Amino acid sequence: MAIGRDLRKESNELSKEEAEETGISKEKAYDLSIWEPKTEIGRKVKSGEIKDIDELLTKGIKIMEVQIVDTLLPNLKSELLQIGQSKGKFGGGKRSIWKQTQKKTREGNKPKFSTMVVVGNEDGYVGVGYGKAKETVPAREKATYRAKLNIIKVKRGCGSWECACENEPHSIPYAVEGKCGSVKVRLMPAPKGAGLVAEKECQKILRLAGIKDIYFKASGKTRTKINLVKACFYALRNLAKFK
Repeated sequence: MAIGRDLRKESNELSKEEAEETGISKEKAYDLSIWEPKTEIGRKVKSGEIKDIDELLTKGIKIMEVQIVDTLLPNLKSELLQIGQSKGKFGGGKRSIWKQTQKKTREGNKPKFSTMVVVGNEDGYVGVGYGKAKETVPAREKATYRAKLNIIKVKRGCGSWECACENEPHSIPYAVEGKCGSVKVRLMPAPKGAGLVAEKECQKILRLAGIKDIYFKASGKTRTKINLVKACFYALRNLAKFK
């Protein structure tokens, strides 16, 4: 499956049944030309009264319609995170973008698929979403939908004493922590050229957030990928809480 594809192209793969299960209209999910806003913020965005998403994020206004993000951030990219494990020989396996669970019933096994999607424009905006459904495509669409609604603005800068740049936005301005479950993640500023010294799945979040250099430290049950990814996202979100 291609990763990092355009989100609007993905919506064309939804069937009618999948769209109903996802709760997203196939025709209106990403088509902005026939979008009918249901909230006051959506109407202001479509009329052009609100042209910058910072007007919403800085005031803490909750975004209720995904088309608001599509209009204000049209160049978003997406990637699927490997949170599951596929079956392999001799009890082993490899990392997979799908986490499969199943329920035992009288009719038989009822499987469900879950996945996580990260969206960002590689210039300070990023969001993470989790989706679960009976099929893979609706699960991916749910995750994409929720990732857009969870979009945040990441404060960037350079707080590393080892770097000689003039506060260029290639890293973060200061160290910050995030926690989910038993997993704790600490993000620290890094000098130019250090790269993303982080866990593989967290690298995708940091890269789509527009961060090029960073130091990363995690503790706890880090093999639980969902908690690890959420802790990294919460750490980025905590950057906005300090001034």
